[in-house]
This record gives sequence, structure tokens and C-alpha cells, in this order.
Amino acid sequence: MTTRLQNYINGKFVDARSGRFSDVVDPSTGEVYAQAPLSGQEDVDAAYEAAAAAFETWGQTTPGERANLLLKIADAIEARADEINQAECRNTGKPYARMSEDETPVAADHFRFFAGAARTLEGPTAGEFLAEHTSVIRHEPVGVIGQVTPWNYPMMMAVWKIAPALAAGNTIVLKPSDTTPVSTVKLAEIIGDVLPAGVFNVVTGDRETGSLVVSHPTASMVAITGSVGAGMAVAKSAADDLKRVHLELGGKAPVVVFDDVKDIKATAEAIAGAGLYNAGQDCTAACRVLVQESIHAEFAEALKEAAAATVTGTGEDAFYGPLNNPNQLARVQGFFERLPEHATVLTGGERVGEAGYFFAPTVVDGLKQDDEMIQTEVFGPVITVQTFTDEADALAKANGVQYGLSGSVWTSDHGRAMRMSKRLDFGVVWVNTHIPFVSEMPHGGFKHSGYGKDLSVFGLHDYTRVKHVMHYIGE
Repeated sequence: MTTRLQNYINGKFVDARSGRFSDVVDPSTGEVYAQAPLSGQEDVDAAYEAAAAAFETWGQTTPGERANLLLKIADAIEARADEINQAECRNTGKPYARMSEDETPVAADHFRFFAGAARTLEGPTAGEFLAEHTSVIRHEPVGVIGQVTPWNYPMMMAVWKIAPALAAGNTIVLKPSDTTPVSTVKLAEIIGDVLPAGVFNVVTGDRETGSLVVSHPTASMVAITGSVGAGMAVAKSAADDLKRVHLELGGKAPVVVFDDVKDIKATAEAIAGAGLYNAGQDCTAACRVLVQESIHAEFAEALKEAAAATVTGTGEDAFYGPLNNPNQLARVQGFFERLPEHATVLTGGERVGEAGYFFAPTVVDGLKQDDEMIQTEVFGPVITVQTFTDEADALAKANGVQYGLSGSVWTSDHGRAMRMSKRLDFGVVWVNTHIPFVSEMPHGGFKHSGYGKDLSVFGLHDYTRVKHVMHYIGE
């Protein structure tokens, strides 16, 4: 039976004005199981109209009032976790354990963190910086926020945007990816039971719908997670109206492994897990290993064994599921069709099965710095291996890409870890680990990986504007 989804506008579920729908496919089987509205200009206009009207009151609420409602959303997410897990797993093919253990509890935690952060915004102390004048700094909500979320973590990336925007007093029009709208619509149902009508709105659709959302004149700010190309298009569109922009884009994380790591096998296993998690469909994935020449052979073999032992599929023992859609499967396969002769596929490099969009855990060795697979985000369960000689060579290769989102350093030398983390040109750097996130710490990149921060008080600040108010206090 095919499920019909609806938009969520002004506190109600409604069909697109056009009556048009697009198919939603289960990537584990390749079969259509739902349909989502193809929203057009009228739908987007209605969502923004509702958000603008709701902002008149929501923007005036106190931090404590907003915090109480965000805490209720967190409780509701926990209470209805199984519904969210089922929706996300069907729509993305993720193993249920990954959602139930790694994502849904964290989503609730994010709402709780921002509930607290809303009440603790800090700034310069009020004072007299000019004789007979007192200055005060106000952190105010930006207004109506247009948001676009990706298909790799549909629920989690929505939460990363929704929670800080609401905490700061903004209202939202959110458009999920056309291939993964189901869990976002489920979130709208859960959040809608808590918030006033119009504060949070969801319109589903294709790229044209997304363009309408980010270019709409009512939006004071647009925030997206997506590809570098999508981010550039949004920035250009926003420039026409001088909108604020928050961009979390692609990545090509360097994983720098020095020859003084304490345990080569354990290090390889940890990196394999961080590179193959979510089928490598993660902008922070440990996808680009740089290993010191003296341990290259031993490490590459250990990484190959760890990857080869990783299970993909739909069973309880599966570590990761399918790629998201047939276009992404074809894209990943294309890298191997163009693989240079000097590269060696140590394991994987091929599709798994005929049903769905599964791809084998893969390690590719012998690549050079200017190879496509090094310079371009694969976004699949593919880990590349290069060698380096010393710290300077490692830094040159690690930083020698257009991306600047995340990276990691693996060493037992504390001074080396400090030097490398200082000079790696990435917004997040891990030492002897890779991929953990916490609500209290920021995530965001440099260069072509975008700008702005998710999570932490920095993420909350991104959804506020700063106003200086000066009072004359002379007689």
C-alpha cells in the first residue's frame, strides 16, 4: 500500500495546491512505498505567510517559554522514538539499531541542550562607554528562516536546524530532500502537537521547490546542508536579496595516521568504522587516509581486513545499509569506472546484490594527490589510502583539497597532535578518534565546506542578530 504524505502548513496537514506528487522509494528494495507533494509557488507562499504571522507572537516569547516547549518536543521524540525510527529506516534503509542507538536519543538531547542554551545567551556587559550614555547589547531572533535538509541524515539534520532556530525565537519553513521526506513529516506531526500554528512548517518537493524556499522574499535567512554546488547556488540566490546564509556542505576528511600509533589493528578498525558508517554518506566520514610510509603496508592490510569484515544489508548484523538512491549508486560506481591504473582496490569496489542500492565496503590504495577520488567527495562506503613522509608532507596533502569540514590525527605524540590540529585547515579536528559529536561543541567547516556552525551556543548565535541600544542618561 502506498502512503500519501502531506505538507504541514500553519498547524495543518494539507496537499500541494497542484495536486501533484513524487514517488518515495525504499532504497533497500528499490520499490515505491510512498508519495510526497510536489510543492509549488502557492504552497511555499502559504508556508511563509503562516511563518511570518506566527513570528509576530513567537518572536516575542521569553527564552523560558521557548525552552519549556523545546523540552516537551524532546520528551515527545523519546515517547515516539519507534515511530521516528521506523519512518527513517524505511526511507533511508538504515539499520534499525543505528537509528535507535545513535540518532533518535541524540535528537532529543539536542532539543534539551538548546532549551537550556536559549536561557543562557551571553554578551558584553552593559556599561557607559561614552560619558552620560549607557549601552546595551540585544540578541534578537532573525525572523523567518528558510531551511533545506539533505538525504543522508534526514531526521538528524532537520533537528540540527530546527532546534537552534526555534530556541532563538525564529519561525521556520523547511524543505526536506525529495528522496527522504518521511521522517521530517513525522517530526512535523510531533512538533506540531507542541508548538503554536505557523511556527514550524514543512513543504516537500523537488529542486524547484527548494529554490522557491531559499529565494523567497519573506525569508530573512536561509540554512542548508547539501553539496558544494547547492551551497553556491543558495549563496548566489541569497545575495540578490542580502539574506543571511548558513551553509554546511561537503567534506573530504583527512585521517592522518603516524607511525607511532600504539595499535595499528585497533586504529584501522576504528577508522574503518568511521569511514563506512551510514554507507559513507557523511560529510565528515573518515574517507581519506594518509598513513606514514613506514607502516603503510601493515596498516593498509589491517584496514582492508576491517573493511572486508563490515556487513552491509538489512539484517540485524548489518553495520550500514544502502546508498540513498539510484543516482548516488551510479555516481559511486562511476568513480571505479574511471579509476586510474596506479590505484589498487584492496577490497570491495562493487555493487552488492541486485535489489536496492547496496555497495560493498571498499578500500582503495595507491592513489595520488590529484586523483579524482582524492579531490572529489565520493559519498559512499569508500576509504582511500595515500602515504606521506613527515608532518610537512602530511599537512600539504591533508590541506590540499577544496574542502575544510573535518579531519583527524592519530598519534601517541602529544606535541605532534597539537601541531597538526593547529595547522589542519578544517573546522573540526579529532585526535585519536573520528566522528563523535556532542550538543555542546560546534560543527561547521571552512573553504568550500561552507560557513556557520551547527550545535553549541555558536549554532544558537547563528540564528540571532545583534542590536546595540544606547541610552542617554544625562540630566
